[in-house]
Amino acid sequence: MATMTKGKKNDRLYFIDAIRAWAILMMLQGHFVTALLADVYRDNGNLFFSIWSYFRGVTAPLFFTVSGFIFTFLLVRQYDQGLANPRVKKGIKRGVQLMAIGYLLQIRFAMVFIGGINDSYDIVHVLQCLGLSIILIVLVYLVSFKFKRAVFSVLLCSMTILLFIFKSSYEQWDYSFIPEFFSNYFTKANGSVFTIVPWFGFASFGGFLAVVFSNNHAKPNFYRNAIITIVCTGFILVANSYEIIRDLKELTGLQFFQDTLQNTYLFARLGVILFVFAFFVLFRQYFKSKLLLKIGQKTLPIYVLHSIMLYGSITGFGLSRFFYHSLSPTSVILGVTFFVVLVSATVMIVDGKMKTIKIWFR
Repeated sequence: MATMTKGKKNDRLYFIDAIRAWAILMMLQGHFVTALLADVYRDNGNLFFSIWSYFRGVTAPLFFTVSGFIFTFLLVRQYDQGLANPRVKKGIKRGVQLMAIGYLLQIRFAMVFIGGINDSYDIVHVLQCLGLSIILIVLVYLVSFKFKRAVFSVLLCSMTILLFIFKSSYEQWDYSFIPEFFSNYFTKANGSVFTIVPWFGFASFGGFLAVVFSNNHAKPNFYRNAIITIVCTGFILVANSYEIIRDLKELTGLQFFQDTLQNTYLFARLGVILFVFAFFVLFRQYFKSKLLLKIGQKTLPIYVLHSIMLYGSITGFGLSRFFYHSLSPTSVILGVTFFVVLVSATVMIVDGKMKTIKIWFR
């Protein structure tokens, strides 16, 4: 989260930085285990592995939600300014930056030096999808800023619902008429891992939450009421998403509700995300560790470094090249502990050195 301007520091929601720190650390261990754990130990019948696997599936949605929350929370602080809102320019710049870094990490420079480029450079991964999601939030804001904030929040929440409900329909569309570079944002047919549907739905939901918090977080008893509402909503989404969609299908007879039944896990994951929010909001006074907050503010360099070290992004030489699906659980536990500490510590040390250099030059 970017540093807020002087005089508004009390508006900072530290628990959001803490959530993002937790999400990036869970991403590090999740990617490490997925890449290096031997196949023989990947047993969904094992209670510990199945629990780990489930929560690993929640990490990316949580990260998209928190990223949408952080950007939108800063954006709406000067809600009525439209194009003059400095967060509009910063958001577009940030979105383009994330997309550019995402593509850069997928280029194998050894091939560039011999006059070629690897075929997979244009697939869409998390950074490209997240960057485009931020740009889309900016566009929704520009469409709605002349109205009340409630309109902006309703639009964001509605997009989440529609993207999740119509996911099956979007996946069946033919995108062959679109150049592959752009169609990769909509289909996984060419190898894309993240597509704008449904992932923008998580970012827009984070934006919706951000507007609610921005409007109300200074009010008496807001956090108490927010925790109760978040937990109740989360329980409904986790326990009853399938039943709600099924009842809508029976009530309306519309086929797309039948197709949506296989995507109710998206709503269930929103429910789990709400439980995580409720936990961090409830214990927000205990999540002000400088190290934890710093990690939450440095997620991009942490992601970049982990990609280079684990997957061999840019260089082609990473841990997964040498130990792919070959380690025992004991080796993975020891390795992932060292990996998470090494990546986080390296980024923190380099960031401190860079600040020292900047001060020296000044």
